[in-house]
Amino acid sequence: MECTTLCYLEKEDRILMLHRVKEEGDLNKDKWLGIGGHTEVMESPEDCIRREVLEETGLTLHSAEFRGIITFISQRGEGITEYMFLFTSRDFSGDTEGFSCDEGELLWIPRKDIWNLNLWEGDRVFFHLLEQGGPFFSLKMIYDEEDRLKEAVLNDRPFDFTEIINRREA
Repeated sequence: MECTTLCYLEKEDRILMLHRVKEEGDLNKDKWLGIGGHTEVMESPEDCIRREVLEETGLTLHSAEFRGIITFISQRGEGITEYMFLFTSRDFSGDTEGFSCDEGELLWIPRKDIWNLNLWEGDRVFFHLLEQGGPFFSLKMIYDEEDRLKEAVLNDRPFDFTEIINRREA
């Protein structure tokens, strides 16, 4: 079992996204992600996201809103269960200009353009939930052996995600 964090940093009507293009063999290769990573020993999710934001962006995170917990289940190989703590924040300082991230390219993407990026299907689902502005949520997502989202459960109820994962903006 793994524990990770993810934060969407928001500035004006843009979101800081990481295009994972630098590491060969990376499961996330060519995908666009928010900022985050794996928890380390003795870290809370809040400690982890502060550290990850600084390491990946050079920005100092002052506070973040805990928006949901995502349970990823992968049926690839022997299977993996990952718990991801999902945050959003507008409360940070610093500048990404000239910062070099070891994991990929950082870009501030207009919110409406997020839907046209190469995202994991599950990321589309929780990004949609964040856009709705609802309360804290628990989302379970099950991926098949080919890394396709096959089932989603939102707050312990089956959730139809088919329209969301195919959404694109003009």
